[in-house]
Amino acid sequence: MSGFFGAVSRSCCVNDVFYGTDYHSHLGTKRAGMVFYCYANGFRRSIHSLENAYFRNKFEADLHRFSGNLGMGVISDTDPQPILFSSHLGRFAVVTVSRICNLDELETYFLRKRIHFTENFEGHVNPTEVVANLINEMDSFTDGISNVYEKIKGSCSLLILTPDGIIAARDKLGRTPVVIGKSDTGFAVATETASFPNTGYGTEYFIGPGEVVQITPEGHTRLKGPGEKMQICSFLWVYYGYPPSYYEGINVEACRYRCGAAVARRDTAEADFVCGVPDSGIGHAIGYSEESGIPYKRAYSKYTPTWPRSFMPQQQQRRDLVARMKLIPNTAIISGKSIVCLDDSIVRGTQLRDNTRDLRKAGAAALHMRIACPPLLFPCNFLNFSQSRSTLELAGRRAISELGGTEADLPEYANPDSPKYQAMVKKVAERLDLDTLLYQRLDDLVDAIGLPKEKLCTHCWDGTSYF
Repeated sequence: MSGFFGAVSRSCCVNDVFYGTDYHSHLGTKRAGMVFYCYANGFRRSIHSLENAYFRNKFEADLHRFSGNLGMGVISDTDPQPILFSSHLGRFAVVTVSRICNLDELETYFLRKRIHFTENFEGHVNPTEVVANLINEMDSFTDGISNVYEKIKGSCSLLILTPDGIIAARDKLGRTPVVIGKSDTGFAVATETASFPNTGYGTEYFIGPGEVVQITPEGHTRLKGPGEKMQICSFLWVYYGYPPSYYEGINVEACRYRCGAAVARRDTAEADFVCGVPDSGIGHAIGYSEESGIPYKRAYSKYTPTWPRSFMPQQQQRRDLVARMKLIPNTAIISGKSIVCLDDSIVRGTQLRDNTRDLRKAGAAALHMRIACPPLLFPCNFLNFSQSRSTLELAGRRAISELGGTEADLPEYANPDSPKYQAMVKKVAERLDLDTLLYQRLDDLVDAIGLPKEKLCTHCWDGTSYF
């Protein structure tokens, strides 16, 4: 997904940006970068790969080179950032949390205007450089950001660092969050509110969809008001978000408790205990346990010292290996027991199939898998979640294909009260060797989040969201 953290302060902000950015490490695994501005030395930037190391390990040696009261950092699951630009708008740096679906179209658009690109990413132009070029087409940063919103298909939230402060802009439909924090010496702006408490900031303001805000050490000023429509990604609460974080004032972990409780209220499974697949499945499992009265136990322990992320390696085979290596089943807890197991989602089902095999091998008597969201039937067009070479890689779509279903049948397969939905769930359960499988209903998930359905992006489940 990616995440960013910026700070503007009346004192040096290097440590704030360093640690604040690090608190976004769960959102990206490919690249990270920091940039600072000081009046004596101008802009100073550093970018490193995170594919084989942690943010702190990569950037700690750079800290002595940085100084200044203005800075920002980014953890990116896509392109190298920040991008530095000199233009008619002045010298500036930009970071983005984005997914640009029409990247090739925009590349052609600029090349025909004889505007060229210096940055490359995996055989393509750098998406953040495309965003910077769109900003530079206009006569002000505010108009340039509006141009970004108008031209791209997908999503884009961004920070612009200038000698005067930071300009923060949230995606046109608010698919990703941007939040301002306040300290005794200045302000911060971030994707995750969890980055605020230990860096000395309190949550000040949730930027609205399409809103643009100028942030200086003295305060923040609205440059463009928020739009009326919002489509914030529901998966922030289900999976992406860090448990202490808030989006639209709604806490992630508290929402996961409500999700698990909602699943329990519709369930009739009898079991010896409830467990969660670490990490995000734990909150859902605790909510299920509290609602059902079935005790919560840790059937799995996550080994974090050397296997922190299942999606860090770039080869799928190695990702699958890491996903398996990091979770260690506890036979003493599992053997001979009937288990209700909670996970956030089933994408392809690869990791869950390995989990099931491990639990069976450890002696589980029965496995009742409970998923905190509905079946994934549509690839995400707006973030970098559930991306596949083919929609048939999605476990739900593969089951539909095996049942002879077509695109025209998808509304029925997405309806939890239809026979076709029940057949699809049964097919997925058989493939994953589960005794029973129950997904969260979309209406229950919406209620657990606490926002109106029209303010949430639910595209990956029902295909209803829009650009």
